[in-house]
Amino acid sequence: MLQSKDIKNIFPIRKSNTNKGDYGYVAIMGGCINYSGAVKLANMSLSALRAGCGVSKLIVAKSLSNIVAPYLLEQTLFLIDDIDSNMVFNQHQIDYALSKVKALAIGMGWGNGQDNEKILKYILENYEIPVVIDADGLNILAKMNKNILNTTKCNIILTPHLKEFERLSGISIGEIEKNKNNIAKDFAKKHNIILLLKGSITTVTDGREIIEVNRGCPGMSTAGSGDVLSGILVGLLGYNAPSVLTIAAGAYIAGLAGELAQKEINDVSMIASDTVKHIPDAINKIRE
Repeated sequence: MLQSKDIKNIFPIRKSNTNKGDYGYVAIMGGCINYSGAVKLANMSLSALRAGCGVSKLIVAKSLSNIVAPYLLEQTLFLIDDIDSNMVFNQHQIDYALSKVKALAIGMGWGNGQDNEKILKYILENYEIPVVIDADGLNILAKMNKNILNTTKCNIILTPHLKEFERLSGISIGEIEKNKNNIAKDFAKKHNIILLLKGSITTVTDGREIIEVNRGCPGMSTAGSGDVLSGILVGLLGYNAPSVLTIAAGAYIAGLAGELAQKEINDVSMIASDTVKHIPDAINKIRE
């Protein structure tokens, strides 16, 4: 089971002569009009900054700009053409949005726009960056030919809960629960990815190594907690190599921050932004 001391080196004291470029530009692509969370998207992009990246860019459909913008302070915003709030594939805009980007998280609140699969496919076929795929991105991927995971030059990180993993793998939840670690390991090895399988004990594997993380609390059973995790992961990938340890560290930070938030508030009243507020406290504890 992962311990704080195992990930302490991910957060060294930063030198005085560094700048935001040293810690990576990251991007978060998602959102649609039916997705309730302008605040969730803002929380996700803020959690990336709290996790230590240099710049966090939120990429959303153009018609969402007035909804999302009021919740953004330190984050930046890039808009993609859309129809009825669903992104339209525009190669020039995607390339411009992802210029300088060190890592990308995609799929949170994305909906089922008809061009979403085309956008995801284009990114996987044309980029060489770490890509965290979550939520609607996983549902889109589940319908695609999984061979793209083996041919892409991206470092793929998938972050499903059990139901999403059932769709991806074709294996029932019941069977997964009986042999979770081995099934996760086999899937990651087959598709050359890093898999973060969420649960009361989270399993992170690249098909060779397995790390288990048991941080978290009941107060995190609230809308947006998974989005905060995705934000933390992409934030860490802004200045860390994609590895099982880096991804497990993200799960550890999210869970520990949630525990600290619940201790201050309570398990009933917690919301996802409370976890975001406690990311700095979690990193302080890891550094101790």
